Amino acid sequence: MHVIDHGKGQPVENESRNVLSESARIARGSITDLAKLNVSNHDAVIFPGGFGAAKNLSTFAIDGKDCKVNKEVERVLKDFHDAGKPIGLCCISPVLAAKVLPGVDVTVGHEEEEGGKWPYAGTTQAITALGAKHTVKEVTISYLNTHVDKKNKVVTTPAFMCETKLHLIFDGIGAMVRDVLKLSGK
Repeated sequence: MHVIDHGKGQPVENESRNVLSESARIARGSITDLAKLNVSNHDAVIFPGGFGAAKNLSTFAIDGKDCKVNKEVERVLKDFHDAGKPIGLCCISPVLAAKVLPGVDVTVGHEEEEGGKWPYAGTTQAITALGAKHTVKEVTISYLNTHVDKKNKVVTTPAFMCETKLHLIFDGIGAMVRDVLKLSGK
């Protein structure tokens, strides 16, 4: 959507980036376009969160509950769901599942801002407006901060939806990955 200078928290004028190139930079290796992902070649799928999920994988940052999800992201979510394979989502990305998987049960943390601790708590209203269920979870001890929707094989964790210590966010993301692997039988 646009490039953000995270030091200033503001968009950078006259600069653009390619999502695939940035993905390769972050992964430090070879990546493949999502359009080439075939569910039969994988045991599970995990979508990271962050504003990229809300601005590039969907239009949630602008359109809220009326958002559109990137067609390849939607296809992948539906393919894994239909195949009964686990899906992991963290931070803001559970809205992707809420939009494309009717009745899914996810978490993005708390439903109230609580003095700024949960600055994106309003996201929970969009999730329920989309027909999904939201379950309140913490970003504290790792076994408390993931939510597993066993029926849909969807694992979610709040991550950066909470203003807290980085190690707690790290632990929660690790717990999400652990629970996805557990559901996959790996």
